[in-house]
Amino acid sequence: MQNRGAKLTLLGAVLLSSLTIYAVHHQQEQERESMYQGVLRDDERRRQKMKQREEDLQESKRKREIYERVQTVEKALE
Repeated sequence: MQNRGAKLTLLGAVLLSSLTIYAVHHQQEQERESMYQGVLRDDERRRQKMKQREEDLQESKRKREIYERVQTVEKALE
């Protein structure tokens, strides 16, 4: 009888350990995917920001050209 109890205890410990290892592995995979999606979102945000800055620069250049046609601009002494 003791042999059977020891086998059941061992089986329970092995099953619990296996389940724990699987759960931790699954959680790590989810975290890894979540972090990767964060990198993709950051890249997209950075790309949008650079696009907006480029558009702002072009708009600024366009305005400067218009202003310089309307009024004279002297270069400052440095």
